[in-house]
Amino acid sequence: MQENSWVPLFPEQASTFAWQVDTLYFYMLTVSTVVGIGIVAAIIFFFIKYREKEKYATGAEIHGSIGLETTWSIIPFIFAMTVFVGGAYVFYNQTRPPVDTTEIYVVGKQWMWKFQHGSGQREINELHVPVGRNIKLTMTTEDVLHDVYIPAFRTKMDVIPGRYTTLWFNAIKPGKYHLFCAEYCGLNHSGMGGWIYVMEQRDFDNWLSGNVSGQTPVQAGQDLFQNKLGCASCHAGGASQRGAKLEGIYGKDIKLTNGQTVKADDEYIRNSILNPSGQIVEGFQPIMPTFKGQVTEEQLISL
Repeated sequence: MQENSWVPLFPEQASTFAWQVDTLYFYMLTVSTVVGIGIVAAIIFFFIKYREKEKYATGAEIHGSIGLETTWSIIPFIFAMTVFVGGAYVFYNQTRPPVDTTEIYVVGKQWMWKFQHGSGQREINELHVPVGRNIKLTMTTEDVLHDVYIPAFRTKMDVIPGRYTTLWFNAIKPGKYHLFCAEYCGLNHSGMGGWIYVMEQRDFDNWLSGNVSGQTPVQAGQDLFQNKLGCASCHAGGASQRGAKLEGIYGKDIKLTNGQTVKADDEYIRNSILNPSGQIVEGFQPIMPTFKGQVTEEQLISL
């Protein structure tokens, strides 16, 4: 936690939508506190005012009040709707990453976080990002359910086996911020944490240029496609191709033999590699073998 947090015991507001989450939270806390105090005060007041004064006395008959009942129905409704609208607004902002994002790939496993930048740089339990830039994390896990939680950014997302989830943020203050796994994942769950280092752009560029090693994800994917896995022999196109041509299909609609249409996104490509008979492209036969157990999560991301 940062020392200059505006509320004691609270992490610093270090992302563009942190203040939105805090505003909604303290609004709910304030209203709930005021209402709670009011209810307790009313209970004490009526307990004293209408306590039994004479033994065996008959209590006065009290009839309902339309005005009072309407009031205590409308006020909670207004409160509930403001919470709903505010929550929907925050949720929409947090789940719709902007177009101009820098994508970083994340693989969780017991009990560590593995990050890979677009330039090929890999990190374990640490992530360096520049300040003021939209960062999108594309995440999956090799084993059980995990959850990325960055308190200072007020953002949290499940990381699920067998599929991709995304999380985005824009860090507004340079600093060092905690990263946690917020989903129980086994014996060493409490130790599955890390740090986010937010740096000025110049410092980040210097760090990145001095730490790039190996292939970029694009280069690794090309190597797997053309050489190591032999995908090009069936999917590179040509008159004698046995599989659907893959060049230029990303983001487009694909017609399947069952008449359905699916979008060629990350999830579709992943499923086509691990379970190729599940979605057969129209005009082709289900002859592709599965690569389940033969490729790692990092290789799937590169492909």
